[in-house]
Amino acid sequence: MNPLLSPFDTAPFSQIKNEHFKPAFLQSIEDARAEIDSITNNTEAPTFENTIEALEFSGQQLDRISSVFFNLNSAETNEEIQKIAQEISPLLSEFGNDITLNEDLFKRVKAVYDQKDKLDLTVEQNTLLDKKYKSFSRNGANLSEEKKKRLREIDAKLAKLKLTFGENVLAETNKFQLHLTDEADLDGLPEGEKEAAAQLAISKGKEDGWMITLDYPSYIPFMKYAKNRALRKKLSLAFGSKGFHNDELDNQENVLEIAKLRFERANLLGYKTHADFVLEERMAETPEKVHSFLSELLEKAKPAAEREFKQLEDFAKKIDNIDRLEKWDSSYYSEKLKQELFNLDDEKLKPYFKLENVINGVFKVAENLFDLQFEEVHDIEKYHDEVKTYKVYDADKNFISLFYADFHPRAGKRGGAWMTSFKSQWKRNGENVRPHISNVCNFTPSTKSKPSLLTFNEVTTLFHEFGHGLHGMLANTTYPSLSGTSVFWDFVELPSQVLENWCYEKEALELFAKHYETGEIIPMELVKKIKESATFQEGMQTLRQLSFGLLDMSWHGIDPTSITNVKAHEDEAFKDTSLYPETPETCMSTAFSHIFQGGYSSGYYSYKWAEVLDADAFAYFKEKGIFNKEVATKFKDNVLSQGGTENPMVLYKRFRGAEPKVEALLERAGLLTS
Repeated sequence: MNPLLSPFDTAPFSQIKNEHFKPAFLQSIEDARAEIDSITNNTEAPTFENTIEALEFSGQQLDRISSVFFNLNSAETNEEIQKIAQEISPLLSEFGNDITLNEDLFKRVKAVYDQKDKLDLTVEQNTLLDKKYKSFSRNGANLSEEKKKRLREIDAKLAKLKLTFGENVLAETNKFQLHLTDEADLDGLPEGEKEAAAQLAISKGKEDGWMITLDYPSYIPFMKYAKNRALRKKLSLAFGSKGFHNDELDNQENVLEIAKLRFERANLLGYKTHADFVLEERMAETPEKVHSFLSELLEKAKPAAEREFKQLEDFAKKIDNIDRLEKWDSSYYSEKLKQELFNLDDEKLKPYFKLENVINGVFKVAENLFDLQFEEVHDIEKYHDEVKTYKVYDADKNFISLFYADFHPRAGKRGGAWMTSFKSQWKRNGENVRPHISNVCNFTPSTKSKPSLLTFNEVTTLFHEFGHGLHGMLANTTYPSLSGTSVFWDFVELPSQVLENWCYEKEALELFAKHYETGEIIPMELVKKIKESATFQEGMQTLRQLSFGLLDMSWHGIDPTSITNVKAHEDEAFKDTSLYPETPETCMSTAFSHIFQGGYSSGYYSYKWAEVLDADAFAYFKEKGIFNKEVATKFKDNVLSQGGTENPMVLYKRFRGAEPKVEALLERAGLLTS
């Protein structure tokens, strides 16, 4: 019996074998197809219930299988799973098209949509109807047969190209190994990092020496602390040239093809560019608004960034007589300058951020704000031994959510950090079905002599992903496609980014920042320095984020058909934001997974957009108290629990009482000039 085809609540990981996936997909696609047919062939007149709601709750088994499979493909993949993904993705894309290009089904949806003003629908039902109608119209339902055929071809091709792009980036990351046998090459690296590098060497089959890889917990400390400039350069160029070696893992053609196919797809649907198509369903609405938003921030940040860069350059010259600051010098001298200015060293902070304490800390923050309780359980199946599982309850012991946490890097796991779900939340037949949420990160693992101690950056990452997690856990909507993080893309980062603010507050830090050996609470002088240093090099950081947003828009906000050289195009996009000398060996686009593999195409600006929302939202908490129940409840009731049921600006204004102001961000970042 195929465990994926039996009804299941929690994913039955121990029973699932790779050979179960393809038959399960094929069967559940057929089952979902039958459900669609029964909606289409219904002889009764189309109603909201028999068409829109029926469509919403169709294919649930397929959705569950997809979430299990694609989450494994991100967090615990292997060649076999990647091969299955290549076979399955076009089938899923084709099935999606079979729905959205089904004329009889669209006629029924349109019949309900055309009479929506006469129907007595709730706000959420109205949103669902609008979303279902657009899922057809924005995917070609109004096209001619010939154009529909081309759309199918494009979608199938894009599904494969995006997978290949991601596989190449992962393979490039895994392929590079810097094996060092001379301890002098590790000068500057803290003892804990050296120990981790030695452990990594053993795990990679080397009997002696130290191993540095392109995984963040290995790469970042080396770039930040290693004195050996030549090795920093070697590592930086390897990191920056992923997918840019004109070999079998090269992504240049994939980038060009993805950009051109997206443009063609947008044109087919009547949009000027891919960005016009995407932004219609975003808070930002148009490419013009995005450009004007990015330009406004660029104007404010660039003078500060240039001052900070000059300060860094002068500092490197002063201490090491460096003539020209290069990209591989950035983290190293920034860390040294930060220590000189604030006497704040990540290594001094790490003992206060033992992973287990930080996890308990974020749970405690969630308890203080939203009355949540987290209970670790050991009877829920996991896809890897390192995963921890928790049941989440409210103050009245009502079950709220299941929470999976997976924190350390390994070979089958892609880099970075993300939140995902194995099951959505919805309400049906009087039952409120609760979600299964997961946070996946790549944090410094424990070593023989030390537990997993996080850098402050890793602490903020944990809080960030947990903010997304809360958005999923506290979901309380009727329909799964409007639940949790199913919101406009430039609104989705608000819950995650706002939660990062608690990492800088004395009241919150005292809950969990305790020395792992002595139990001493983090000294207030360190908290003060964390706060003071929070805006260190904020101009340069802002410029960096804006450069990514501008690069994204340069691929997706224009007609890309005449672009032949990925690197030349990228250099042009970066010209207003670059501070460091150009490195011809590197190219960001060929490993820019957010926009070429993930869902951020035409959406990278949303990180900064959400920062405006989060700075404005947190200003409200600061005004009333960071654990103020009234503000927290307003946030939970109007933002976290509402998912995508209403326009996000409406939800935000209901929470805050007004639209967000960009000044809140500029003030927090120290970029407001008097």
